[in-house]
Amino acid sequence: MSMITAVRTIRITDRPNLLWVEIEDDEGHTGLGESFRGADAVAASVGEQVAPWLLGQDPRRIEAISRVLTRPTVGYGGSGAEIRAASAVDIALWDMAGKRHGAPVHEMLGGAARDRVKTYNTCAGYDYNSGGSMVRVIAADDESRGPYDDQVAFNRDAGALAESLLAHGIHGMKIWPFDVFASAGGHSIDLVSLEAGLEPFRQIRKAVGDRMEVMCELHSKWSVTAAIRICQALEEHGVFWVEDPLNKMDNIPGLQDMRAKVRVPICGSETLGGTATFRDLLAAQALDVVMVDLGWCGGLTVGRKIAALAEAYGRPLTAHDCTGPVALLAGLHLCIHAPTGIYQEMVRAATSTWYQDLLTFIPSPQDGHLLAPTGPGLGATLHAKVWQRPDLVVQEFGSPRSQRARAAPVHLQRCARPGSD
Repeated sequence: MSMITAVRTIRITDRPNLLWVEIEDDEGHTGLGESFRGADAVAASVGEQVAPWLLGQDPRRIEAISRVLTRPTVGYGGSGAEIRAASAVDIALWDMAGKRHGAPVHEMLGGAARDRVKTYNTCAGYDYNSGGSMVRVIAADDESRGPYDDQVAFNRDAGALAESLLAHGIHGMKIWPFDVFASAGGHSIDLVSLEAGLEPFRQIRKAVGDRMEVMCELHSKWSVTAAIRICQALEEHGVFWVEDPLNKMDNIPGLQDMRAKVRVPICGSETLGGTATFRDLLAAQALDVVMVDLGWCGGLTVGRKIAALAEAYGRPLTAHDCTGPVALLAGLHLCIHAPTGIYQEMVRAATSTWYQDLLTFIPSPQDGHLLAPTGPGLGATLHAKVWQRPDLVVQEFGSPRSQRARAAPVHLQRCARPGSD
């Protein structure tokens, strides 16, 4: 029997929302997981709740561990800190399993349904989502911070941005021009604001015609009535989906009302965790496209169950990433494996820059697709230089065999296993 001997949380203060969890067993195998947002709370959950129980467990029993860490009790619904902690642990266990057997995660999940999956660019900037603010607001005098500051670009000339993305080998793009008009709670949107929000879609179609698939992100900011008005206005622009239109994406009656009144596909939701909510949404025919975030929903173990539900109901699946590089790779493996996987999200401002500073492998688009990773596990590890960063903070539980964390002794806190002397 193999045994988990060490659990460590890894953070860099430059990316305060990002948290990695690394797990090590007594045979020297390691696995890397990730979650995002509220990293302090997630790290506390790992240290106080997860690590004391996880140490000594058999890392090969991924399903059994997942059932314990996502158990239905107080604080474990939705995508709270406990579920985000469980998600990071679960991804790490799948990464470890692949490395143990020398196989990529999509093979460990049951094999690839395809050798590549389409990708689209979320048109964010280099530091989008990096701090405490949920969404960067572009001011009239904001200047581009680099060639891929795509949030500035879609607010300035979405048509030129579409041309740039096509040249980059990306054939899909997601924008959110309506967000700025939801300041009063999203209960209504007037015609002037509606027309302003539609302008980027007009620019894209004028510049590149039908060569670009376009998604509209509504960031869960709108009431049912306002979301219906926006979606009806978008119908003539051929959007591939409208994502998270309602301020509560588990509002099944509201989503049913929307789907009866609009002709654009509804996608949801990165904000939801566990299988039960997705089961209920699909049974109610409330979604057209199922989106999961593996760092928030319960990890790959729960994610593949949601994928199976999507398949059973004949709905396509897409994986979210506007957060971190491990989430990108985990989602890619799921979309390669899942029969109805159609898209893996990416942010080229991140994948072309700071993601590459963190992991040893980051996929790049080829003719509108990301190829299946071929390396063992997720196919990447943290760069050695991450362990030398002055802003690195590591908290370690258990008795590790490896000495990787010694590279940053000033920032390393080793914690004895509870109950030990």
